[in-house]
Amino acid sequence: MSAVNIAGYLSRIGVDATVGTDMATLWLLHARHLRTIPFENLSIHASEPIVLEEGALFDKIVIRRRGGFCYELNGLLAVLLGALGFDVTMISAGVMGGNEEFGPPFDHMALVVQLAERWLVDVGFGSSFRLPLRMDVRAVQSDGYSEYRIVEDNEGLVLERHDDGGSFIPQYRFTPASHELSEYVEMCNFHQTSPESFFTRGRICSRTTEEGRITLHGLQFIQTTLDSRTIIDLNEDSEFDALLVEHFGIVI
Repeated sequence: MSAVNIAGYLSRIGVDATVGTDMATLWLLHARHLRTIPFENLSIHASEPIVLEEGALFDKIVIRRRGGFCYELNGLLAVLLGALGFDVTMISAGVMGGNEEFGPPFDHMALVVQLAERWLVDVGFGSSFRLPLRMDVRAVQSDGYSEYRIVEDNEGLVLERHDDGGSFIPQYRFTPASHELSEYVEMCNFHQTSPESFFTRGRICSRTTEEGRITLHGLQFIQTTLDSRTIIDLNEDSEFDALLVEHFGIVI
């Protein structure tokens, strides 16, 4: 990634071009990414193929100011972090499904950044943790909004999130092995074409806010904070499109 592209990417997420390779910078990049670049699957429903190549991802997310799902968002962030000098690897995860089973390898992409300790980084999981998590710590960790923990099982590490009922719910299982972007292509194609994929069943666009999260899902506009959840039912696609422009700056 060229210096010009680095500057453009940092500008896209509202970060000053002068950054380091320390924990504070990693936290800043992670938080600002979630606040400015939405998690969305709109390409799938607009017959726009998702191409896992650096140039295509940069054009979509930075130049055209769109969002994406895990392979796109974490894939391009990994390129940025590497260009800035971070020790970053792409890792494979299986998402916990409605059948209470984890998905297959490469079902999800997350990142690991090695500083003095290893950090789990993920800007592509929808309602994701707002700050990187210490990967080798088993105690509960808070991002100021929700609580998480990383536990071990027989097949790897499991990210769990604390729910309103007081339980920790598995989000996904992962291993720290390093992978290349090309290894995710098969599952990326599955998620953008298969009727069995969550992403082909309806449109979603979501990002964090200072107070919580805003989400367009189907014909609903959902606003959440620590204390409330408001759902506004939409009557037609034109209302969806108008809110997409107003809150996410996206025109399809």
